[in-house]
Amino acid sequence: MSRLVPFNRRSGSLINSGFGDFYNMVDNFFNDNWLSTTNFIQGSFKINIKEDEKEYTVEAELPGVKKEEIKLELNEGKLNIAVERESKVEEEKNNYVHKESSYASMKRSIYLADAASDDISAKLDNGILTIAVPKKQKTDNTKHIEIE
Repeated sequence: MSRLVPFNRRSGSLINSGFGDFYNMVDNFFNDNWLSTTNFIQGSFKINIKEDEKEYTVEAELPGVKKEEIKLELNEGKLNIAVERESKVEEEKNNYVHKESSYASMKRSIYLADAASDDISAKLDNGILTIAVPKKQKTDNTKHIEIE
């Protein structure tokens, strides 16, 4: 599909009118794959975190992402969600050749103070990554001190 404007406004202009992201969004709206690339262009994705007494539940919105493109790590209470995508398009029709390639990477880190590293589960369903992180059992370290 052709664009409303014949070029994308992401040029390296020195003047920032404050409408750059809006213009790019309008330009990208008329692309075929604008929904799946908008978050990657901005470099982030949305997450929701729920907590109860037993576990944390983290939901990340990752439309169009395959589970092979996701890397999850928990290190000292810090949950890292990383996505790396590479796309290549090669078309040859009539007398023209169209080749495009792109690479996108995003990462979000969440600190979960009392996260247990055992029994973490993750599921990707319809573009929503759901991660269940159990909490550590709290031990009572209270010590009664006698007064002399």
